[in-house]
Amino acid sequence: MSGSDGLPENANYTERYARHLVLKEIGGAGQQKLSLARVLVIGAGGLGASLLAYLAAAGVGSISLIDDDVVSLSNLQRQVLFNHDDIGLPKAVCAARFLSKLNPDCKVTPIEARLTADNAKALIDAHDVIADGCDNFATRFLVNDACYFAAKPLVSAAVGRFDGQLTTFKAYMKDTNGTPYPCYRSLVPDSMRATETDDCSTTGIIGALTGVMGSLQALEVIKEITGAGDSLAGRLMIYDGLAATARVVGLPWDPSNPLNGNSPTISDLSSHS
Repeated sequence: MSGSDGLPENANYTERYARHLVLKEIGGAGQQKLSLARVLVIGAGGLGASLLAYLAAAGVGSISLIDDDVVSLSNLQRQVLFNHDDIGLPKAVCAARFLSKLNPDCKVTPIEARLTADNAKALIDAHDVIADGCDNFATRFLVNDACYFAAKPLVSAAVGRFDGQLTTFKAYMKDTNGTPYPCYRSLVPDSMRATETDDCSTTGIIGALTGVMGSLQALEVIKEITGAGDSLAGRLMIYDGLAATARVVGLPWDPSNPLNGNSPTISDLSSHS
């Protein structure tokens, strides 16, 4: 049963989300939007750990998480959804179990698979906001392109050894000047695929950094759902953990990019097959 504001007439519900309900930027209307939202999270690794936990805790009604990996001992340094008993088990299943205990209000759907050109469209079409926490260029390009064609906001984060970056892509929209918003291909050229040789297993990463960036990513997803604050579309946040600094820079649209540039050459997801 719901009250006049659309929220459940439930004392536990009111208490659980009390700190949201008193925020004028969220309030009852925003919390209702969160409870109705469907979010797809790509990757249940370092970024996904904090991202998923804070989305579930915030009361996002439906979360799907896709990951085809299993938990390893080296993951536990930063992937705080898992524990020693989870080693060797599917990350998606273990994460879903953790989130369901954290917030039974949240419907969590684990998907033990890799995002591909064959399943990307159906998955992204079924959700309202997409959050990308994957660790490879190929998947990032695929997610970017699929979100563009589906006209769905994409909140994307990436991390290095002690640094991270975060932005929101809405390349299917235009800014107040009529200029298209940038997509991932405006930030990273396709030629970067050939440079993908290192990962955190060889370069290292400070575990707490993924928590910082995953939490910031969750905040941007919540903002996209509720309409609170200013979107990061067209802007890039850069965080330097060693210097303890963060800055936001403009991310311009690249008119030569092959997705939403002046002469696009990508018309569907077949280029990823």
